[in-house]
Amino acid sequence: MKLGVIGLPNVGKSTLFNALTHAGAESANYPFCTIEPNVGMVNVPDERLNVLGKLYNTQKITPATIEFVDIAGLVKGASQGEGLGNKFLSHIREVDAILHVVRCFTNDNIIHVDGNINPARDIETINIELTLADLESLEKQIAKLARQANGGDKIARKKLETYEIIKDHLEKGLPARTAPLDREQKKYLEEAFMITSKPVIFVANVSPNQLDNSQDINVQTVKDIAKKENAEVITLCADIEAELSTLPPQDVEEYMREFGIKELGLNKLIKASYKLLGLISYLTAGEKECRAWTIKKGTLAPAAAGVIHTDFEKGFIKAEVVSYDNLVNCGSFNNAKEQGKVRMEGKDYEVQDGDVMLFRFNV
Repeated sequence: MKLGVIGLPNVGKSTLFNALTHAGAESANYPFCTIEPNVGMVNVPDERLNVLGKLYNTQKITPATIEFVDIAGLVKGASQGEGLGNKFLSHIREVDAILHVVRCFTNDNIIHVDGNINPARDIETINIELTLADLESLEKQIAKLARQANGGDKIARKKLETYEIIKDHLEKGLPARTAPLDREQKKYLEEAFMITSKPVIFVANVSPNQLDNSQDINVQTVKDIAKKENAEVITLCADIEAELSTLPPQDVEEYMREFGIKELGLNKLIKASYKLLGLISYLTAGEKECRAWTIKKGTLAPAAAGVIHTDFEKGFIKAEVVSYDNLVNCGSFNNAKEQGKVRMEGKDYEVQDGDVMLFRFNV
């Protein structure tokens, strides 16, 4: 899973990225300090792995990972080449979902590209540029499809009808992801590679004294906009998250209590991202390694096995499955078997979050 961190310059993108990834990306009080996108891999927090590690006395614990991409700040006119223009936009096309960081904090020492704090205007600026970029791309695709449809291509005609609906939607200033499409049309939308079709999480970046203010007007503005798009909002302070990322583990909890933080921003973002993309994790466990594997919700057992190795999917026979809770309660895999908690599942089994699985295959 690849998540793109976007927003206007000086909203705290690189600060948040560094807090999440410990990547040491440059963060400075001027626009475009990020030019090429910074990339960092982050482990997905999963306490279940630590419990299984103790249960199996395992040698190695391997969590699932998420890739964060810190993309250069976008400015008004980017779709026409302003700032880093199309270079920026091409980077967004490569991610699975977008974390849109919105500045909700006031700090006279950190300049705002438009002179003052206004989350609604800032979000609109980003959305307009992404929409204009999509319109330009879509118009080229429509012209090509029109030629194919005129030549009698039935699929091209269906696609063309879908893309005209999306174009009309974009021209109203609305993102492609909210266009009124049926299942077949949504498949065509995926093939169009629209930036605004990507799912979004809004990140309201606040100052420390805003964290305990649930009625903050700037945060509420972001929430109101997100609600119209059925998007989630994560409120955090990137500066505090950055500070927490430098502390030894034993000091983190005390620091969080001091600021009334119940959960790390990283954890909140990962949970929200998993939910947004419909992802779950299944687990494998043994003396050599306990590991989490990320799959789409609804994935069948053979395809889940294929995430480990393609041979597992090709030669899939069956899977021995026990839920994490049952395994822990029973104390061992053998005890779970004796108590009838381990199931034999075939090719039609839909893997569930927290399943501990042992695949049988023949190649």
